[in-house]
Amino acid sequence: MTTTTEARPRSGRLMLNKVPEVTVWFWVIKVLCTTVGESFADWINTQLGVGLVNTAWIFTAVLVVVLAVQLRLKRYAAFPYWLTVVVVSVTGTLYTDILTDQLNVPLWISSAVFSVLLAVVFGVWWLRERTLSIHSVTTLSRESFYWLTVLVTFALGTATGDWTLELTGWSPGVSVLLPLGLIAAITALWRFGANPVLSFWLAYILTRPLGANIGDWLASPKVAQNPGDPTGLAMGTFTTSLIFLGLILATVVYLTVTRADVTESYEATHATQVTSNPRKERIALAGFGLLAVATATLLVWAHGQPHVGPAPETDTTSAVQLAPGQAVKHFPPAKVGALRTLASTSLKDARSGDAAGAHAAAQSLRDLWDADQGSLQPLDQTGWTSIDAQMDKMLKTFGIDHPNPPMSPAQQETELKALLTDLG
Repeated sequence: MTTTTEARPRSGRLMLNKVPEVTVWFWVIKVLCTTVGESFADWINTQLGVGLVNTAWIFTAVLVVVLAVQLRLKRYAAFPYWLTVVVVSVTGTLYTDILTDQLNVPLWISSAVFSVLLAVVFGVWWLRERTLSIHSVTTLSRESFYWLTVLVTFALGTATGDWTLELTGWSPGVSVLLPLGLIAAITALWRFGANPVLSFWLAYILTRPLGANIGDWLASPKVAQNPGDPTGLAMGTFTTSLIFLGLILATVVYLTVTRADVTESYEATHATQVTSNPRKERIALAGFGLLAVATATLLVWAHGQPHVGPAPETDTTSAVQLAPGQAVKHFPPAKVGALRTLASTSLKDARSGDAAGAHAAAQSLRDLWDADQGSLQPLDQTGWTSIDAQMDKMLKTFGIDHPNPPMSPAQQETELKALLTDLG
């Protein structure tokens, strides 16, 4: 799928084209990047215990650095370009996850907001540059619009992909088929004569849910731990990330050596090629409309079918009553001490009226507990279940991982003191 269209150069620092040719390699590596965006973000957030917000801050800082390097280049280079795409993929995913998991924004609202934002970015880009073609990204202004668009498309793709799963209850493996089929249909319409720029960006957006579903399918356990949880090949987020990062690196090395995706000259990049057929473009545009209606109809139908959704929230209080400190008797003292420190900090802040500090400490406590699950749970299943139940009750008072708003400081103190008692 190419995106050739007439472009009107504007004043400013003129460069060779800063993005790769749209070949099969472009789409292969784009899907690889979107898969990494899903699996790598999940791994850092959950397995390393960094936390969602902290992970987002880290990757925002990394994005600023790699984007600054990319913007300083005068022509396309495979390694910095695709490194930027990987980082943008992770960052855009994290922004949507924060809206959903931290701020409890419904996915349909996130999808609508990002759709409007993308339309605004495209509108301003067009009004300023009179082209949306990636074959004419030859000035700093156009490249800035390009990367802003890429970031929004990743966030939008994450929101719409997750919303689709929420609506349909499909497993990640089944969900792969929808964006894959839509991309195939868009490709067919492009070959028929659809506007190449519109076709490109529609396919670009759809690669995000495609790659994310592939990542979830590979990483998810073979058997659902709870009703409605995704199932897959049980490769885990770390292994999935490692494999796909390796594939990305191998592909980038190949492209760097062969220069198979590099536009060879400025003239070739900016040559005006009038290949459009207005009549075919109008017919194809109607085809896009029918495709949208068919997709919406499919989602409505799937939503109405019986399917298992996420398990309803239940009281996770352990049925086993253990003496103070008994639950952590088999856990490493250093890990228990770290948990106690965070719980004590949260309790101290709650008592002093520092709601933000108490919430932050409670969230860090949650992240640390989740990160240590793999090492602590096998040591004492009963003890871990007991602490996990009290941990959940404490988190509920802060509105963390629960839809309710934060409760009163007195309720928070009560559950924190109970947790500290259990921790010994």
